[in-house]
Amino acid sequence: MANRITIIKVRRSDGGNVNRDLQWLGNSLGLFNLRDKDSSCFRVFITLVKRSKSNEALTSDGIAELLHLTRGTVVHHLSKLMDAGIVVRERGGYLLRESSMQRLIKDIERDTEVIFNELRDVAKEIDDNLG
Repeated sequence: MANRITIIKVRRSDGGNVNRDLQWLGNSLGLFNLRDKDSSCFRVFITLVKRSKSNEALTSDGIAELLHLTRGTVVHHLSKLMDAGIVVRERGGYLLRESSMQRLIKDIERDTEVIFNELRDVAKEIDDNLG
């Protein structure tokens, strides 16, 4: 489950371009920000998306080498993606939580349902206690 789930309503441009759609999806999940000048987080995300079909885990060193980034930069972005519930650490490397984007979004949707159920329960307890 994600530690932090962010949903941002972002205007979607015309579909039909996979990279643009992935950028929109990541922006909608609050994964990428203006400080990421060289799109390194997006590049890490795309690398993991491409490997998701083969369910192949990548090490932070491997990602850094593929993308010509420092390991520190890659680890920073992997941590952010793990906190968002997008990436998991398994088999000595990192991979997307699910092997398809549809399943990934469905998992995030379930995570939000769990969180909102708990929020509703606590809100009811507060209201009941306040009379």
